[in-house]
Amino acid sequence: MSSPLPAADASIDRRTLFLLSLTCGVAVGNIYFPQAVSPLIASGLHVAPDSAALVVTAAQFGYGAGNFLLVPLGDRFPHRPLIVAMLAVTGAAMLGAAAAPGLAALICASAVTGVTTVVAQVIAPMAAGLVGAERRGAVMGTLLAGSIGGILLARTFGGFAGEWLGWRAPYLIAAVATLAIAAALAFTLPATVPPSRQSYPALLAAPLRLLREEPELRRSCLYQATLFGGFQAVWTGLALYLTGPGYGLGAQAVGVLALVSAGTMAAMPAAGRRVDRRGPDPVSLLAITGTLAAAGVLALGALGGAPGLAALGAGTLLLDVALQSGMIANQARIFALRPDARSRVNTAYMTCAFLGGSTGSWLGAAACTRFGWTAVCLLVALLAGVALARHLLRRPGGPDPRAGGATRRQRPLRDLDSLPGGRFTRA
Repeated sequence: MSSPLPAADASIDRRTLFLLSLTCGVAVGNIYFPQAVSPLIASGLHVAPDSAALVVTAAQFGYGAGNFLLVPLGDRFPHRPLIVAMLAVTGAAMLGAAAAPGLAALICASAVTGVTTVVAQVIAPMAAGLVGAERRGAVMGTLLAGSIGGILLARTFGGFAGEWLGWRAPYLIAAVATLAIAAALAFTLPATVPPSRQSYPALLAAPLRLLREEPELRRSCLYQATLFGGFQAVWTGLALYLTGPGYGLGAQAVGVLALVSAGTMAAMPAAGRRVDRRGPDPVSLLAITGTLAAAGVLALGALGGAPGLAALGAGTLLLDVALQSGMIANQARIFALRPDARSRVNTAYMTCAFLGGSTGSWLGAAACTRFGWTAVCLLVALLAGVALARHLLRRPGGPDPRAGGATRRQRPLRDLDSLPGGRFTRA
């Protein structure tokens, strides 16, 4: 059994918190800006658009693999060297992508970037263990705001930088930013002591065991995998659609459209309060039905011209709000399951989510190039329909909304201290 070990320095000041939030935004942005430059990659490397979209798919699959393979190491190694090393490898992979001579090398570099840019999922449990309960919510909210900001701005950055400076420029700029943040964190992150001495195979076993034992975790994973798959299908297909013959716009149009989704940040506090009042299931239902509605609105983008662009803007905003609201509901549900194993629960959840997202990215590119924009919207509706069917078939007596998602008859905790990670405590 692993014994909990305290952090060596249990403090996060405002400067460090800001830097951690910025790190989350840059790290998450590294897997989103390629969506905006995918058409430029196709023309620059003289490959088919759906082949160029494999760069985005590789990053998404890599991110899912990184959640499974690297995030549990936060329970085994001190956070500062682990985070700095991951950022350094990410920066090196981005430099490799910027210099890639062909599509195969670019796909490989993109996959490595995806694997190592999961630092946001290492930072969140670290920060939760370094602050008291009275600050934990505010700190988590700040980190989430950084991640959402990175998602929103990444496509804008990628579209404009790629259009003006070429598709290699966003990779080069992102590499410099990532390496600069790694250097800063090497001197500012507080020292921590890992709470576990367990082996790497044991660390990897815990999320799989939790998925097997917790039906509510599996349900939440299905919700997020399907909705995130639809989200990625839209944004991958949208870059191809806007730059295709239907609209004939440049890559920066994708970035401008992404700015519309800034309204998502204003909607998140309301979604969180609704989860607190009503429980996660009503918000999950709203997220699923909102995704279905977004698919219908996005289909009007086939009208073309100003009406089509307006529909695409409204549809992407609705889709983003639905996805992020569903994320809040799902995390409220899963974090109530095993309070002493939240990082391992989150590993299982995020791995499934990004496997769904990467699959959706590939399907979205294939649907758009072969059948057109309407097929992408039908794909989103189909994925949301799977989530809705699962929601309607859930067993009564599941999560208690008044308990924030905890089961009404809480099962006794299994011997989770024999699983990886132990408990993270602060000094």
